[in-house]
Amino acid sequence: MTSSQHVIPIFTSSGTLGAYLVYPYIYNQEGEWIGWMARNRQVYSIQGNYVGWLSDDPRILRKKSTSHMKPRLTPPPAPGKFTIPEIDLRPPQLADLRSGTFDVLENAPDLLPSSGSPRQNNGN
Repeated sequence: MTSSQHVIPIFTSSGTLGAYLVYPYIYNQEGEWIGWMARNRQVYSIQGNYVGWLSDDPRILRKKSTSHMKPRLTPPPAPGKFTIPEIDLRPPQLADLRSGTFDVLENAPDLLPSSGSPRQNNGN
């Protein structure tokens, strides 16, 4: 990843750094690719499984109960390893979560396994 790309830190509801977005790729704190974001702010795993959406805070959120699952999408080509930038990481003011919504990075990080993870979520 080049240094000219805009890096957006993604936080957890407790205010800790959870991941980085370099559109469309989402990386964990070790710089490994864990997911991607579609143009409509919907977040998918590297296998193409629906994970949730990117809120304005920014956090990755998901509804607790879903009446229907979104179709699996073809992920973009795998990126190279991401180099963690030196940026200001103060969390923004985080909105309260609506009832029935949870923070994926805090409560279900296994929905976003890295490419090097031994257990990858296949959506089944």
